[in-house]
Amino acid sequence: MYRFLVTPRWWGINVFVVLAIPFCIFMGTWQLGRFEDRVDSHKAAEERPDPGKRAAVAVETLLPVDQETSGRHATASGRYGDQFLVPDRELDGRNGSYVLTMLRTDGGQALPVVRGWLAPGKKVPAPPAGEVTVTGSLQASESTGSDGVRAGGGLPQGQLGMISAASLVNLVPYGVYDAWITVSEASDGLRAVPAAAPQNTGLDLKAFQNLGYTGEWFVFAGFVVFMWFRLYRREAEAVKDRALGLETAA
Repeated sequence: MYRFLVTPRWWGINVFVVLAIPFCIFMGTWQLGRFEDRVDSHKAAEERPDPGKRAAVAVETLLPVDQETSGRHATASGRYGDQFLVPDRELDGRNGSYVLTMLRTDGGQALPVVRGWLAPGKKVPAPPAGEVTVTGSLQASESTGSDGVRAGGGLPQGQLGMISAASLVNLVPYGVYDAWITVSEASDGLRAVPAAAPQNTGLDLKAFQNLGYTGEWFVFAGFVVFMWFRLYRREAEAVKDRALGLETAA
């Protein structure tokens, strides 16, 4: 009666089901693991001492930037050089620009320094002249997924869409640290930009997207089982109807 299960058509259906269900379960488990990793990172970040309350140290000792060193107070000495505006950056709900100035350190490399946030229409203040020592919160280079980043290009000369060594290396003729700092105390009419939390340490939208994808994959696995059972019942009923002579010819 159930010989239809070994027909070529049903072989194809069965193989698809046997492959699809483990794949859906694997993907759902993987997405759940991603969510749990974000939860663990969030808990670890909350239990970790506030990086902003620790003593400032030389920036070189905190590199490369990771979840442990992001937000730490760093110091660097040198002379200010090239300056850029980073547009479309919000502070307290207002849109403005970051004033980013390259600090040519004694070691030869330059450290991008966000000297503060500038309101629209305000004149961009020139950086201090001579040797300076800067203290601020260390931040990792931005990526295309960072908040506020304009990755599409098309900005006027002197403006920058993303604060990163990769984007600056083509604009300045010297080496750039793969990090930046935002000053603790701004001057010249600028407002200090608060440090951002390290990536992947908070329960943000991406974390809950992982949780949502987990549910979707498990639902897909259940849907595959449901459709197989539905097709099986329909085929079995058709076989019974033919055996009883109830099926009418098309």
